[in-house]
Amino acid sequence: MTTGSSTDKARALLALHAGEGFVLPNAWDAGSARILEQVGFSAIATTSAGIAWSCGLADGEVLDRDRMLERVAEIVAAVKVPVTADLEAGYGSTPDKVGRTVARAVQLGAVGGNLEDAGPGGLFGVDEAVDRLSAARAAAPSGTFVLNARTDTYFTGTGRDPFSETVERAMRYLEAGADCIFVPGVVEEDTIRRLAAAIPGPLNVVAGLANVIDAPTLFNLGVRRVSLGGSLARAALSTLERAGRELLDSGTLGFLDGAIAYGDIQRRFGS
Repeated sequence: MTTGSSTDKARALLALHAGEGFVLPNAWDAGSARILEQVGFSAIATTSAGIAWSCGLADGEVLDRDRMLERVAEIVAAVKVPVTADLEAGYGSTPDKVGRTVARAVQLGAVGGNLEDAGPGGLFGVDEAVDRLSAARAAAPSGTFVLNARTDTYFTGTGRDPFSETVERAMRYLEAGADCIFVPGVVEEDTIRRLAAAIPGPLNVVAGLANVIDAPTLFNLGVRRVSLGGSLARAALSTLERAGRELLDSGTLGFLDGAIAYGDIQRRFGS
């Protein structure tokens, strides 16, 4: 059941979408979430990629729903700010199963979630995608959960013009109850500007992968929500790999330059 506290968090998260733009970092465990909260972020997202990698698996619903949601619950419990969960394509072949996934995320304290409109076979038909979003909205009513509808039209197209298809799907998804439209894979400033102007709702793009446009520029283009996906987890794992190579190749400890001191880390994770 949604509590007053979680309802307040959902409203706070939704209010961020009405501003001039905000950066939403993606955590993969309780520790990364606490660090990001202490840095000063007003809300935190999870990353399915980062969580899967931390379990030694690839992204893309390879990690089962229960294990993914266990990690989401740990992240929610570790911080006081709103948490929105990366729910991939909903971990279900039918709208009812998607609804059950969203209901479970709500029970665990998440106050928002992404839902993708693609599976192993490519993009869902738009009507099927709408049915899945409608089931998610029914499981988490408006005002209690920020539903972020992701469309993969710039990743997995149908042969149509991706811009037109993105706008068409965005309109249908907003009508189905989505609060925000997430369009990963779009990298050209002019296209982002046109999407922001054509979609009658907040636009979310991901930075740090193919798109290396900085957040202030994206806000000026009309983007309201900038997420990082697995980029922070990639950066952390890249640091780990470089440290391992240095130790193996030379035995030196240069990788510790700039590292947070042990005592400081202890204090950050203290009660």
